[in-house]
Amino acid sequence: MILITGATGAVGRPLVHELARAGHKVRALTRTPATAGLPPEVEVARTEDLPLNGVTSIFMNPAVFWNGLGDLLTRAVENRVRRVVLLSSLAAAAPPNPIGAHHLEFENQIEASGLEWTFLRPGAFAANTLQWADQIRADGVVRGPYADAHTAPIDERDIAAVAAKALTTDAHIGTKPLLTGPESLTNADQARIIGETLGRPVRYEEISPEAAREAMTGGFAPAEVVDALLSMYAAAVNTPAEVLRTVEQITTNPPRTFKTWTTANISQFQQIGIATNSA
Repeated sequence: MILITGATGAVGRPLVHELARAGHKVRALTRTPATAGLPPEVEVARTEDLPLNGVTSIFMNPAVFWNGLGDLLTRAVENRVRRVVLLSSLAAAAPPNPIGAHHLEFENQIEASGLEWTFLRPGAFAANTLQWADQIRADGVVRGPYADAHTAPIDERDIAAVAAKALTTDAHIGTKPLLTGPESLTNADQARIIGETLGRPVRYEEISPEAAREAMTGGFAPAEVVDALLSMYAAAVNTPAEVLRTVEQITTNPPRTFKTWTTANISQFQQIGIATNSA
């Protein structure tokens, strides 16, 4: 039995589907089991209950445990769980920063537990651009900091494919694979590609870091996390992101491009009643 936390999230959902298609027993945790919309053969349970009976491996999304792991690892050992695959972050391999420190704390606790482990360290998610959706639907202008900052956005389905390998084979025990998408793109590039997929112009309008910080801290993110993100963006201006082959090496499939991700998710950016050319 493989336990998936964050089972309806950007990585969890495709991971559940991939494991179920391969015939693995899956227990999916979500805060809203009644509306999870997962395959019928998947056992769905409440995140708050964290049932570990019969579980051999856990996919751990730290977003589910923002306030800490509590007694989860102790219970995992008591229930004879064998392995934990953690959705960590590429920031954990970067110079000291609050985002990396948060993930490193989880890594250290898991490593000290005595359980088998794999720490997946993906870079920027392609789905991060969903935060632009309201602006794109409104007037096709994304207002944000550092238009020329580079990342190598990764399709969450590729993270899920790597996680499936780590959960079901022994080849990646004790490893910390760094995961990226196949191309280095600026923020402006990503906005342009979304527009190309929509069939109408979308442009990125740069605002000051101060204005961005005010908007981000006022909306959803802790100040120290916002500052870390802005620092990373500033360092990435006119500096192509490193593109790694890890996804293909582990899954044997090349990572999906940002254009492919955009095509699969274009309805999120589409104005209601307006057709796109992505069919």
